[in-house]
Amino acid sequence: MIGRLRGPILEKEPPTLIVEAGGVGYTVDAPLSTVYHLPAVGEEVNLRIHTVVREDAIQLYGFLTAEEQRLFVALLRVTGVGAKLALQVLSGLPPAELWRCIQEEDLKRMSSVPGIGKKTAQRLVMELRDTLSAPGDFAPPGAAVEGGSTPAGGPRQEAVAALQELGYSGEKAEQAVAGVAEEGLTVEELLKRSLQNMAR
Repeated sequence: MIGRLRGPILEKEPPTLIVEAGGVGYTVDAPLSTVYHLPAVGEEVNLRIHTVVREDAIQLYGFLTAEEQRLFVALLRVTGVGAKLALQVLSGLPPAELWRCIQEEDLKRMSSVPGIGKKTAQRLVMELRDTLSAPGDFAPPGAAVEGGSTPAGGPRQEAVAALQELGYSGEKAEQAVAGVAEEGLTVEELLKRSLQNMAR
């Protein structure tokens, strides 16, 4: 089982990355909470890896912090929550906010994440409220690194595509990105602002 990957980022198209290690490029899916803080393409990253083995595939999920990985594994234990949905939860709810939502039974905020309906939100609260410890280190893993490559189609189109990958409709994704007035933002910054706007 792969526990860590260290090497340069070859490609970065949120939520998917390709990281080179030992001459091999590994495809890794990561929550946006991790993607926000990744260095630019070509720079080295050290990711914690959770490996999911299925009959037809081996999927790698990457995290910058132990807290993100711990929450991902906890989410996988919830009835009806698979790896893709767990990734969407962490992408839509930063660790500290996820913990708050569970403790305060904020079903409305949790249900704003694509794929999380009221019943799933209730299951998350019921199954995680007494098992998740209080947040000790939910701080983000450092300031976001500026720079990086500009994907084909421009950052705004890439941000729309990434939101659609997370389950948002094309119309809602386009509206969210269009609602970010600032120009010159990276894909990661656009995603962060768009998700913050949709959460209001």
